Amino acid sequence: MSKEIKENEEKSQKEEPTQSITVYNKTNTNDNKSKSNKKIILFAIISIIVLIIAILSIFFISVIYPKLKDTLENKTKEKIELKYTETTSSNIEGVYITDVSEVVENVMPSIVAITSKTLISSGRFGPSFFREDQYSEGAGSGIIVSKSDKELMILTNNHVVEGANELSVQFINEKSYDAKVVGTSERKDIAIISVSLNDIDSDTLNEIRIASLGDSNKLKVGNGIIAIGNALGYGQSVTTGVVSALNREVSIDNYTNKMIQLDAAINGGNSGGALLNSSGEVVGINSAKYSSSASSSSASVEGMGFAIPISDVSELITTLMNGENDEGVTLGIEGYIIDDSTSRYYNMPTGFYISKITSGSSADESELEIGNIITKIEDNTVTSLSDLQEVLNKLNKGDKVKLTVSYISNREYKEKDITVTLS
Repeated sequence: MSKEIKENEEKSQKEEPTQSITVYNKTNTNDNKSKSNKKIILFAIISIIVLIIAILSIFFISVIYPKLKDTLENKTKEKIELKYTETTSSNIEGVYITDVSEVVENVMPSIVAITSKTLISSGRFGPSFFREDQYSEGAGSGIIVSKSDKELMILTNNHVVEGANELSVQFINEKSYDAKVVGTSERKDIAIISVSLNDIDSDTLNEIRIASLGDSNKLKVGNGIIAIGNALGYGQSVTTGVVSALNREVSIDNYTNKMIQLDAAINGGNSGGALLNSSGEVVGINSAKYSSSASSSSASVEGMGFAIPISDVSELITTLMNGENDEGVTLGIEGYIIDDSTSRYYNMPTGFYISKITSGSSADESELEIGNIITKIEDNTVTSLSDLQEVLNKLNKGDKVKLTVSYISNREYKEKDITVTLS
């Protein structure tokens, strides 16, 4: 028995570890599952945290950081403010442009209205049914610029009086008197007409005034200006504006001159009227405007009037007042144009060939010689007589002009520049 019991005990002792191991294995499996679940949960939590951090980072970078940066920069950046200049009470040219009444009151006695009559058909020989002469009337303006012992001198445009058979001048007191042409310049579009002092009554003489001439060379773009003239023949009217541009090249009747561009209203009848600075000095002669005959609003032209600078014609005005017509400046040469075909045939440069020089002329007092060929004038190629005349028409007596000429030296043509003083 004891042996069996002992064996059973031993057997029992041997079986117990097996049961213990079995129990131990079940517990370990549950722990592994628990750990696995914990890992999954932990991973999910970490993922959520990472995602939240990423979202917050993106939000900070894209929204918060730029605003924070701007705020910091604005705190360190110097603040920009408008700086206001102090007003001054000193006189500046153009300050009267809002109220020109005082200037106009002083200058108006110097401005006249001009009426011209031009014969268009004669009743004696023409088609007139009533056998009477037919006239067309024109209106313009003028400026009283001087007075001699016998006459009152009035400056106007040449196109105002050109071809007129009769002229009359109306002064500030609306009294009219006959006038005559003293001198004209077609190339500069100015003229001097006069009224005999014997014809003018004393009351009129007491009311009129000689205009003060200014210096147009002192004008600047933006200066305030005043235009006075007999607009459309209705009587003297006043417009204001500014100098829009200087030295504008304007071509009228084949002549090109440099003029003052202004935005003050210029209409028919204003021609020959005064362009004034804010001091009431005449700085220009109102002469032309750009206009359009088209009905389209896009084709209309506004605010483009032109005036002759008074300083450019001051010497010429004196010449005209003394009864001398302006024949323009000349070189005092005669010759002919060598065109391309003649140039190839005779192996000569193209240009104006000088065949004669007038004694005492501009050319005679220069280095020009007979046989010279003028190839350029003021660096402009000469291919026709008009090329020469176009440049000369812009110049005045005493001006200098550069000519490029070809001359023969050792049986071949060479070039040189010659400066000629015009007379």
